[in-house]
Amino acid sequence: MQLTDRINRIQISPTAAVIAEADKLKAKGVDIADFGPGEPDFPTPDHIKRAAIRAIEENKSKYTPAGGIMPLREAICAWHKRELRSSFEPKECVVSVGGKHSIFNVVSVLVQQGDEVIIPAPYWVSFPDIVKYAGGTPVFVETLPKDGFTVRASAIEKAITPKTKLVIVNSPNNPTGGVVPPEEYERILAVCKKHNVWLMGDECYSHFTYEANKPYSIASARGAKDKVIIIGSMSKTFAMTGWRIGYTLGPEALIQALIKLQSQSTSNPTSIAQYAALAAMTGTMDSVPAMLAEYAKRRKRIVEGLRAISGVICEWPGGAFYAFPDVSAHLSNGGGRSALANSDTEIARMLLDRAHVALVPGEAFGAPGYLRLSYATSLERIEEGLRRLERFFAHAEAAA
Repeated sequence: MQLTDRINRIQISPTAAVIAEADKLKAKGVDIADFGPGEPDFPTPDHIKRAAIRAIEENKSKYTPAGGIMPLREAICAWHKRELRSSFEPKECVVSVGGKHSIFNVVSVLVQQGDEVIIPAPYWVSFPDIVKYAGGTPVFVETLPKDGFTVRASAIEKAITPKTKLVIVNSPNNPTGGVVPPEEYERILAVCKKHNVWLMGDECYSHFTYEANKPYSIASARGAKDKVIIIGSMSKTFAMTGWRIGYTLGPEALIQALIKLQSQSTSNPTSIAQYAALAAMTGTMDSVPAMLAEYAKRRKRIVEGLRAISGVICEWPGGAFYAFPDVSAHLSNGGGRSALANSDTEIARMLLDRAHVALVPGEAFGAPGYLRLSYATSLERIEEGLRRLERFFAHAEAAA
């Protein structure tokens, strides 16, 4: 079959592949300690579910405007202003089929063949492939564990060329949990404005931050709106991953282009899901601090547990719900005593096959030698997973 160059430039999401492999084993009755999925294990709050049921009962099942119903666009702008101190108007908002769809559309309308997009690494797996699909070139800027995986404005400026169209900053970050401090984020904005480059802020984990880190949007900075694009999602904050509702906030001309693209692709996001999202934006947020408190407990346990394993190094994530341990000491080129494998991908495969632990290799995120573990699972399962990981690495050292 002759497929297009653009589809051959990308691969299936590595996280989706891990989930699929784990599901195959689960279907055979294998007990998997599953740290793979990047989604809350909490149910969608009841008031949101009830709003969806009401929408069905009231026959709100027809087409809506391609960019989303106006009450939802208004509510998103009001919520973002209240929570993150921005000043967007409904004409500067479009509702899409999830945050990933929002990012895909923005890249599609901004990035042309040969354009460069700066992406801090480690990065969310879909950023580079979305850029490649649009014909652009991903340019990676390394972040370091000693800095809490925070990207620096100085590093971004060094990577900017005349071909740079867009800088993507995901804070809190998937996979590292790194959080960009407001003052550094504002320096990044200043660099982007200086070089006439767009700055996209992916805020999907905005409300899951720990200790001194607080929810922050670069859209709240003075003079931000003319060069800033904000990506948001209901998925993490409101445990609505399967509902597929995301949004983009940005200049009106960009929003109109996104609506035009959407009108010729998905049309409107699902009408029922939009009314559920409206309830999320206008109703109680009691579920959010409750989820965060539970994530904080899990974060403490999983990081302490990983640090107790010989040859494993793990920084404290500042946000999101991922631990990102360095296991390079167990690789053949890592200089450690126990060379388990040649790559973290091999270790991930061995962990799934032998220890029945599902996680995602760091190579998928541009970080060889690391593993990503989602702690959006119960403390009981975290304990079981840590026991299996400890046994796996202990046996490896004993055999070395």
